[in-house]
Amino acid sequence: MIIGHLNALSLAGLPPALRQILDRADCSLAALTARDDGRWQPQGCPWFCHIGPAQTQPLAQRHTEYHHQWADIQVVLSGVETIRAGMQSLAQVSDEERKPDLYIAPDAVHPVSISLGYGDFAVFLPGEPHQALCAVNEPMTVRKAVFKVPRTLLEE
Repeated sequence: MIIGHLNALSLAGLPPALRQILDRADCSLAALTARDDGRWQPQGCPWFCHIGPAQTQPLAQRHTEYHHQWADIQVVLSGVETIRAGMQSLAQVSDEERKPDLYIAPDAVHPVSISLGYGDFAVFLPGEPHQALCAVNEPMTVRKAVFKVPRTLLEE
């Protein structure tokens, strides 16, 4: 897991492939905030981004997920959320694959809890469990940009 702020990328220690994505002018905080909701994939790029609103919920109502083939970059564009995470795989053969490469890990315990606000981001590499959209105080609507970066791009 890597955390940072889009206006301070040099401090985040990002792998080069992820830094190249977030350094793009069309991935700046202002550009992402101004972009319409929906899926966005620049021409010729193997990664894509979903932008839109989501509802935070009490911790007990949120699931833990992980991916094998994709890294997530989750950027908060409005509102605040808490994300709980771990850096060790929790993968079990019995985990539910809710969508392609979206695995749910039941009853996960996480050693890290971070609150993210406007411009903050968290990166979850393949295999890293994360429990996003946990309410900070009260449930609220947040707007996020969630980049999906293929594992192969990180291995180059």
